[in-house]
Amino acid sequence: MDFVPENALVIMEGVTKNYDGVVALDNVDFTVSPGEAVCLVGENGSGKSTLIKILAGVEQATSGRITIGGKVYDTLSPRLSAAAGVMVIFQDFSLFPNLSVAENIAFSTQLGKNRRLFNKKHVYEIARKTLDRVGVDIDLGTIVETLPVAHKQLVAICRALASNARLIIMDEPTTALTEREVSILLDIIRRLKKDGVAVIFVSHKLAEVLEVSEKVVILRNGKKVAQGPASTFDAASLTRNMTGRDVAEASPRPIDPSAPVLLHVKDLHKEGAFENINFDLHEGEVLGVSGLLGSGRTPLAKALFGLVVPEKGMIKLGDKSIVLGDPLTAAAAGIGYVPEDRLTEGLFLTQSIVRNVSIGRLDNHQNAGLLNMKSLFRESGDWLKRLKVKTPDIGSPVTSLSGGNQQRVVLSRWLSRAPKVLILNGPSVGVDVGSKSEIHDIIHELALSGIGIIVISDDLPELLATCQRILVMKSGVITDEVSGKNITEDELARRMAS
Repeated sequence: MDFVPENALVIMEGVTKNYDGVVALDNVDFTVSPGEAVCLVGENGSGKSTLIKILAGVEQATSGRITIGGKVYDTLSPRLSAAAGVMVIFQDFSLFPNLSVAENIAFSTQLGKNRRLFNKKHVYEIARKTLDRVGVDIDLGTIVETLPVAHKQLVAICRALASNARLIIMDEPTTALTEREVSILLDIIRRLKKDGVAVIFVSHKLAEVLEVSEKVVILRNGKKVAQGPASTFDAASLTRNMTGRDVAEASPRPIDPSAPVLLHVKDLHKEGAFENINFDLHEGEVLGVSGLLGSGRTPLAKALFGLVVPEKGMIKLGDKSIVLGDPLTAAAAGIGYVPEDRLTEGLFLTQSIVRNVSIGRLDNHQNAGLLNMKSLFRESGDWLKRLKVKTPDIGSPVTSLSGGNQQRVVLSRWLSRAPKVLILNGPSVGVDVGSKSEIHDIIHELALSGIGIIVISDDLPELLATCQRILVMKSGVITDEVSGKNITEDELARRMAS
């Protein structure tokens, strides 16, 4: 067992978890003290989620001991964990979308006191007091489903605090937030720490890890491979410990000025979304489109693929005009689109890996109305192998894959159709650092093959690592065009916010 601080709030000793012979956690020690922010990092499949689930009582450890607030627990249930002050804020926030802000914040406290009657004044008092505690102002009567993502997250934090949380676990809390919203969240975490609330912070975004945490714990293949003060780590050492290797930073190759124009966009307009959009995409070019939340970048991406119908404008692929608002025509012409939310928009979650890859190519593997399964499996398997999708069985459900491998499955589907233009909306959202680097390598390889690629992202390091040019959007308008080679991350952030 590692050194245990005298005032430790949570002590996990020798925690091991086996799933049917597979070791998900191997003799892991983990501690958290009051008012301490601990960042738990590791690639997908490293054991982070399993450790959190055991601490939250959702899963039971195969062996080991857990102490919370001085009390030893042989087994933990979600109710016991919550009663001990451990609260988890998952990526979907687990809020009641049809209830108000106040009702969501106070729900657990009312449930815990077994109240039969709804006292609106009491509920609003609890909610207002909790919002004041974190220093934010949200209309208590607003229905939660109408809130932006950042406000939903704040409601989830306040719900945990209203339930007397002593430790808040945040699972990938910044994935869907803009840079400004991330800054606000980090300020709130600092405020919680001063109030004695401990935080476990799970994130793939390494800069944020180092900014907010006192301590970093790194897992790899179910084992704790490193631990220490955040000040002793940098992005390179975090990456090395997470992956077991040095991951080289990619950089975009120079633009070929003689490359022909693949995609020509002129005067594209959609009321309330974007206006007067003009740009060209060249063969083999990686073009970035960035902006803060609400800038219009995602509606534009969807319009290029026909999922949003512009009121006017023109899209030409080569010398052919593309019918606006028709994704089938766009796909048939050679435009592919990988959405930001792969779980709800990019994958058929109940289907196998091979079916998810082959869904757009079934006509190429049929004879007299019957599918040639051998041919279909062979082609899909080839693409999965080329994109290094890690799976023992391509007939397994796609939900069995990590986030990075799921993203490669969506990419495999489109690449099997030989697109001329590929639109990648948030290509590395929710994937670990190793997979992110490999996805960037794939982007470079595709560009070298002559495909024109549009990367939609607010991940500034990603844009600078992959894009030769970057279009900056604000309020639906392209306000700037910069060279990915000749601009710094700070300068790009300034232009996005100005």
